[in-house]
Amino acid sequence: MKKQRPVNLDLNTIKFPPSAISSILHRITGVAMFFALLFVIWAWAVSLASADGFNTVQTLMNGILGKIVAIGTISALTYHILGGIRHGIMDMGYWEEIQSGNNSARAIIGAWIVLTIVVGVVLW
Repeated sequence: MKKQRPVNLDLNTIKFPPSAISSILHRITGVAMFFALLFVIWAWAVSLASADGFNTVQTLMNGILGKIVAIGTISALTYHILGGIRHGIMDMGYWEEIQSGNNSARAIIGAWIVLTIVVGVVLW
C-alpha cells in the first residue's frame, strides 16, 4: 500500500485562499479581544477606584499608547463582527461556493481595512 503523504511542507510556499485568511483572522481577532478586555477591565477598575485613578487612566488613554490600544481594540471588534456576520450568512447556506466564499472574504477584509482607517483618523 502506497502512503499518500506530502513531500514538501515548506509553509512559505503554501498560499491560503481569502476564505481561509478570513477565517483565521476571525479567530485571531477573538483572541485579541479577550486580551483587550483584560486592559478594559483594569482601566475600568482603576478609574472607578479614585479621582487620581481616573486621571491616570484618562492620561493613559489620551497618550499615544492609549490611542493605539483603542484603535487596535476597535479594529479587532470590527473585524470580528464583520467576520461573524459572514459566517452567519454562510451558516444559512449562502456564499458556500468557492468563488462566492472568496469574494465575501475579500469584501469583509476590504471593509475592515477601510473602517479601521476611518476609526484611526477619528480617534487620532
